[in-house]
Amino acid sequence: MMGTIKKYYIKVISILLAILFLYAAMSKALDFENFQIQLAQSPLLSAYAEIISYSIIIIEIIVAICLFIPYTNRLGLYASLGLMSAFTVYIYLILNYSDFIPCSCGGILEKLGWTEHLLFNLFFVILTITAILINDFHVIGWRRPALYCGIATTASCLAVSVLFLRSEHTIKKENNFTRRFLLNPIAEEKKFNMGSDSYYFAGIDNSRIYLGSSTAPLWLTSLDLQLKDTVSFRLYLDRSDYPFRNLQTLVKNGFYYLFDGSVPIIYRGTIGNRQARTISTGDAYFTQMIVLDTIDFALRSQSRKNKQYILARLKLDSTPKVSIYENILQKQVDGVFDSDGRLLSDDTKNKLIYIYGYRNQIIKMDNNLKVLDSLRTIDTVSRVKISVVQLSDGRHKMNTPPFRVNKSVAMDHGYLYNESNLKGKHESSAAWRNSAIIDIYNIEKKEYVGSFYIRKNTEEKIVGMIANGKFLYVLIGHELRRLRFRDALLN
Repeated sequence: MMGTIKKYYIKVISILLAILFLYAAMSKALDFENFQIQLAQSPLLSAYAEIISYSIIIIEIIVAICLFIPYTNRLGLYASLGLMSAFTVYIYLILNYSDFIPCSCGGILEKLGWTEHLLFNLFFVILTITAILINDFHVIGWRRPALYCGIATTASCLAVSVLFLRSEHTIKKENNFTRRFLLNPIAEEKKFNMGSDSYYFAGIDNSRIYLGSSTAPLWLTSLDLQLKDTVSFRLYLDRSDYPFRNLQTLVKNGFYYLFDGSVPIIYRGTIGNRQARTISTGDAYFTQMIVLDTIDFALRSQSRKNKQYILARLKLDSTPKVSIYENILQKQVDGVFDSDGRLLSDDTKNKLIYIYGYRNQIIKMDNNLKVLDSLRTIDTVSRVKISVVQLSDGRHKMNTPPFRVNKSVAMDHGYLYNESNLKGKHESSAAWRNSAIIDIYNIEKKEYVGSFYIRKNTEEKIVGMIANGKFLYVLIGHELRRLRFRDALLN
């Protein structure tokens, strides 16, 4: 009688495990694209999503077949224990050591939370161990099967732990363009209709956001950080009879600055005082400007001898006032379009960065324009994909559409928020069409942190971004949005 109970117990457990593995394999195979995407978002297995997505289905089917065949049933039970132990330690690591908790798996088990899923797996691990011990006890005793169970469980746990450590390193340091989408990292709290898509971010402080307008360059608009109180006022220049092409405004530390760059003039005024006065005349031509201090500026300019982009520093109380840094920006094709990008500052870290627009390189500098480090975005475009011709007058023109990599960008507290123009591995085409993808990088640690979507219409585009503590402000078309980083991401 006892022998019959043992026989049927082992058979029932084997059938339950086989059905579980077959169901899991079939649900993954029938929705394979979504399964791959979920694996790619896993904080433990992102780097190995492609190979694991195929391997796990094949392994589950093989183990299920072994369980159904009497001759291989014993091997199937040990394989089941190893597989269920691997799934269990995977969930344990997700819950206790992961940067974030992703979505659960598909099928019926999708209804379970991660803790319930852990208990479900532990229940089947216990059932499998008891089936193995009962199956082998009357033949070889309990010590050897107990040892084999320990070896199978330990090996599975070690394998998953090694995958976790290797995947973390690969995703953060040696990424092969697999994005990790963070789970609900932001909350869209506020929206404000600006009434025009001509606005750009001029600056931000502890109480207000400042916006300039490309169509009304002498008007400065400010909003409180709650996007409720709006003030616009006209600025006046002490001299304005210059052939400006694109007059812009920057705000920092209680001052506003007006400049064009195609005309070597810089104006400065105090917030609250509408009169701006000239502080620099004829010192430098430039295409981008960063305010370091009231009389200290980082510039992107062009070399007089070959028209290639270079970086420079304009310090009004120095002799000479301008210092040129010709070797920071590296030429790949023409030194102009291939070196195009954005110069940004992080005042909280006293650092500058330059992120190229057509390749995956970021240059980190101090405020003296000393290069401190170089890092890369997670895409694989290390060489620009542009074709350029030089005209007879020395100007450069693109003769094919450019392949742009990086678009809008913001920086704050050592973190870079970059709108990527490229779709990574295992990403949803539908989400890509209706969203902008923002990749986050820890500039201090040279690590990729993760990504998130900003929903938008297909025809809309991000005009600019600016970050301030726990908020990211985004201009999308004529709309200003305030996004709040959730505590999990801030931590």
